[in-house]
Amino acid sequence: MSLVKKGNTSSAVAMAGNAVLALCKGGAFLFSGSGAMFASAMHSLADAINQGFVFVGSVLSEKKPTRRFPTGFGRVINIFCMIAVIVVTIMAYETIHEGIHLLQHPAGHSGGLWINIGVLILNIVIDGAILIKAMKEILVEARAPKASGFSLVPAAIKNVGRAAPPTRLVFYEDVVAVLGATLALVSVVVIALTNFALLDGIVTTLIGCLMIAVAFRVGYDNMIGLIGVAAPQDIEDKVSQTILADSHVADIQMMRIIQEGRYYHVEGLIELTKGLSLADADDIKFRIQEKLMTNPDIADAAISIIEDDGVNSWGKKHSDVVK
Repeated sequence: MSLVKKGNTSSAVAMAGNAVLALCKGGAFLFSGSGAMFASAMHSLADAINQGFVFVGSVLSEKKPTRRFPTGFGRVINIFCMIAVIVVTIMAYETIHEGIHLLQHPAGHSGGLWINIGVLILNIVIDGAILIKAMKEILVEARAPKASGFSLVPAAIKNVGRAAPPTRLVFYEDVVAVLGATLALVSVVVIALTNFALLDGIVTTLIGCLMIAVAFRVGYDNMIGLIGVAAPQDIEDKVSQTILADSHVADIQMMRIIQEGRYYHVEGLIELTKGLSLADADDIKFRIQEKLMTNPDIADAAISIIEDDGVNSWGKKHSDVVK
């Protein structure tokens, strides 16, 4: 239960919300035969299944390192997110297939207008609330300043790359969910008023394409996560500032920070000022490691020490990065 409590709350809420929406939309589709409603129902079903997988993955990724797996289970969440990508891709294919069928054989308006409108408005409200929660969660995980109102959107977009994989998945999927529900609502109303039946197939196909875009985006993020991706530059800057803030540190000869899930693994070789005893040098090393571990996003820090060689290695590297 302690692991479950550490699971990603955004994915848990999204799973429950999308399961309810999938049932409502499925019933509305059976009653009205709307292709746009079918596409939206498939999207909500995919989201519910995905978020269930992702929540389980987020729980397992919080397991502590073991003797067999000394670096922990951070990348487990990337595996589960890749499973979610497969589900989204399958659902996207089915949605696009239905959209093409509706383009070839337009169904037209078949009743149930107010049921469709009510379900789609409910969709926008629920997915909109989930999206807002995900955006707030992004700012918390990225340690970014809080934002509210319309400023929340650009702040979330700016920091989404630093959020945990499950939160990024919820964010991308619910952006498409809100857009898809809005498009489906427009389609249902326009067809009822004008009988422009072709719009149903156009919107259905477009929603399927948006789902494909989410699959590629999330797939790419988690592929590099499984390979082992370097931490963002601002994280590296914060770690280097913490290390260099110690008066006995002369330089950083080498440092590597790998991101796993929402945690970072720090490995560095630092140069200490000349003339220190071995006992003093060890104390400095452990002191720096303890400072780094006060950051809740750093899972472990392995620091090695050597004597200052007189070459400003880190300053040269930083200037190269700036260029």
